[in-house]
Amino acid sequence: MTKGAVDRRSARTRQSLHDALYSLILEKGYDGVSINDVCAAANISRSTFYAHYANKDDLKRSGLDKLRQTLAHQQCSDSPASKHDSLKFSLAMFEHARDHIGHYRALADDRSRDVVLGYLRGMLADLVRRELSFQSKDAAPDTVPPEFKVQFVVGAFMAVLVWWLDGGAELPPCEADAIFRRLAEKGLDKGC
Repeated sequence: MTKGAVDRRSARTRQSLHDALYSLILEKGYDGVSINDVCAAANISRSTFYAHYANKDDLKRSGLDKLRQTLAHQQCSDSPASKHDSLKFSLAMFEHARDHIGHYRALADDRSRDVVLGYLRGMLADLVRRELSFQSKDAAPDTVPPEFKVQFVVGAFMAVLVWWLDGGAELPPCEADAIFRRLAEKGLDKGC
């Protein structure tokens, strides 16, 4: 078997395990789901599960790591050239959340909501720091501490994202993104 075939098979196995976990969490809640449940739902053996993940927390965390990699890759390949290109993470996050709304709901069940939101907050803070560092190289001196700006943007985005998802993500991602970016950029301008 070729390396590419093994990689595709591994990717399909991982996706099946993620899909099984998310659907089971929605059905039973995170605490009600066992590794055996996940393996049965994914039609995968326990040994195959453990070849990929240490436990169900590791499986859940890997889905968030994949999102982090996707957003970081987009940011690296498309770094902001001007103020109007700032906060690019926003549209990608809104689109990802809409496309995976069931997964977000499953990941944010009562037990793990704070952990998941904390992880997302940290991930977004890293992305915003990077974007703001691109902008500050060419900007005039600023009296607002950079980390204050990071926390402002991330806090606002997380509040809007949770509100948007809890409301069923009815506003299209591009509209939610445009409104968020317009307000956040005004806030950043006012702070400068």
